[in-house]
Formats: sequence, C-alpha cells, structure tokens
Amino acid sequence: MVLIAIFVFDFSDGWTFLYPLPAQSAKMYGAAGAVFFLSGMLILGIGFLLLYMYLAARLTAVYGGIGKALGWDIIFRGKKGYGPPAAVVATAMVIITNSTALLAGATVLAASLVNIMNPAITIDPLLAKHLTYAFGHIFANCTIYMAVIAVYEVLSEYTKRPWKANKVFLIAWNCSTLFTLMIYTHHLLMDFAVPKWMLIIGQVFSYANGLPVMVVTAYGALMIVYRSRMKWDFASSLFFLSMFGWVAGAIPAIIDATIVVNHVMHNTKWVPGHFHTYMGMGVVAMIIGFMYYFNKTEGNQQHRGIDTFTITLYFAFFTGLVGSFLYAGGISAPRRWAEHLPQWVLSDQVGAVSGIFIVLAAIIFTARFFAGLRSVGTKVPYHKKSAAG
Repeated sequence: MVLIAIFVFDFSDGWTFLYPLPAQSAKMYGAAGAVFFLSGMLILGIGFLLLYMYLAARLTAVYGGIGKALGWDIIFRGKKGYGPPAAVVATAMVIITNSTALLAGATVLAASLVNIMNPAITIDPLLAKHLTYAFGHIFANCTIYMAVIAVYEVLSEYTKRPWKANKVFLIAWNCSTLFTLMIYTHHLLMDFAVPKWMLIIGQVFSYANGLPVMVVTAYGALMIVYRSRMKWDFASSLFFLSMFGWVAGAIPAIIDATIVVNHVMHNTKWVPGHFHTYMGMGVVAMIIGFMYYFNKTEGNQQHRGIDTFTITLYFAFFTGLVGSFLYAGGISAPRRWAEHLPQWVLSDQVGAVSGIFIVLAAIIFTARFFAGLRSVGTKVPYHKKSAAG
C-alpha cells in the first residue's frame, strides 16, 4: 500500500507524516495516495504490535512477566544472582517502548485518515506532532535494541563466554526503557509552542539515554572478546564493528540534543550524519552479520578473503559518507535541499563517491548471502555424524 501510494499516486512522505499535511495534499492531488500511504503505515504498525503481543506472552509464560524479564526482582527485591539472558532483557525493553510508539503512531494515523474522510473532525496539530515524533523516534531507537539481541547471542557463542545480565546491566536497560520514551522531544527543540519543561526533559534525558545501554553493551563486547581467542570471521567481525558504529553515531546525536546547538544544527546535514552512522555502521552491520551467521550455522558458507575485503570496503567508505555529512553540517549545509552553494559541493562529492563504494560492498554482501543460501539445509547435523561414526 505504501509503494502504491508512492509509485502510482505520486504521494511523497516519510514517517514524518505531520498532520494536517496529508489531508491538505489530499485536497490538492486526490485522497487515494494519502489514504494508501497512511493505511499502509497503520497496518504495518498493527503487524508489529501483534509480534510484540506474542513476545510478551512468551516472556510471561517463561519468566513470569515483563517485569521479571527486565530483572525487577533483582533490582528492587534483592534477589541474588543474574537476571534473564541479555537477549531477553533487550526484548522486554523493546516490547514496552515500541508498543508505546506504535500506539502513538496508530492514534495520529487513524486521526489523519478520519480527517481526510471527514474534514470536520480534527485533532490538535501540536498533539499530533508529538504523537508522530514519539512514534518515529522511539521506533528508530528500537531498531538498535532489536538488532543488538543478535550481538548478545552470537558473540557469546563465538567467545564461549555468557553475556551475564548482572545488576548494573539490568539497571542500564531499565533506565533506557524509561529514557527512550521521553527523548523524542529533542526533535521539538525549535518549536516555540512546546512548553519549556518538555524541552529541558528532551535535552537532559537525550544525554542520559546515550550512556547506560550503549556503555554496558560496548564494554561488555570488549570484555567477552578480550583474550577469548575467538575466531574472527564475517559475522563476528561485523558484530564487533557494529559496536563502534553505535557508539560513534550516538556522540553527534548527543551534541545535537543540546538546545543551543540544535537551534543551529538540526536542519543541517549533521543530523543525517549521526543517523547514518548508527544505522549504517551499527544496525545494518548487525543485520548483515546475522545473515552470514545464519548461512554459516545452517549451511556450509565459509569466510573468504573477499569477505574481509568487503567489510573493509564497507566500513572505510561508510566512514567517508558520514564524515562528509557531519562536515557539511559543521559548515551549515542544510538537509533536504535540491541545490547547494559552491562551498558545500566538495562534501557532496565525497559523499557521492563513498556512496558508490558502499553500494558495491552491499552488492557483494548480497551476492555472497544468496550464494550461501544454496547450501542451507545440506549441513549434516552433529548428532548424525556421531551416530554414523
């Protein structure tokens, strides 16, 4: 439905479907594009909610509730030992935060659709903007927390060391659960109509949210890898490097969350700079790493020299891409402009050249993945080998 809205009805929007812009577009260009887009987004959200409801039911059945999955009995009731597996803690956090985000998004999507059908029924635009940014920002954050589950599980397997959910780890994830719900307001720092106390919350907790989970995860990755004599291959390398992408992307994000900086930098290419760092070098690296891990464990794919080359190519030129974005933001090159001043063009060219090589690396990633899929299911299980022996 989203693709139909874009390619058939020329509807142009992103997750920032700010009310009442879709309705105004519907008046000018027809309602079909806006209705297809908003309805498609709503159905996608319902699909994710069903996923989280299922996961919540599973965690409740196995661990006795979402609270226990987050380690509340250890944090608040003094229970000794370690909490549930790190992946379970992260899952519980995502269930709470992303379900909240999706409900906020569903509310404003439904209100926009009703407004298109009946313009007499309206919603307060400022409330709608808060709901929209709560949805989009929380969901974007949660992509990291969903993908890092693979890092917790797979790096532990490579190093033969469990990623233990100690009390500090549990407190960090609980803090992030709360902070992630609050920090979307740093997107509204330029809005004079937003109450000042909300903007202060956005700044303070944007600083705070960047530290707990990121620190314990990055530090934990270093600790379980240190002197583990693990075998470095495509999956383990990408998982480890993704920690760098996450940390590096969070630093310019925290800087942008400062009100006085935000007033100057938020509408520049500084923002896509930080976003592409933790998405491209963090989340995407985690996802591709897990794809290769799947092919390795379920099939017969082996690490080759071309994989080492492709990882180097990807991260080197992704550093060039995000570096060009951040530099452009530093010289006040605006984002979303079709034409640039001469002094901005060099950074554009560096980014374009970097993008070409990133696409090349992505093509090699994809080709290697699908080549590996041909062997999935042909690997002889270990117990059958033992029985045969």
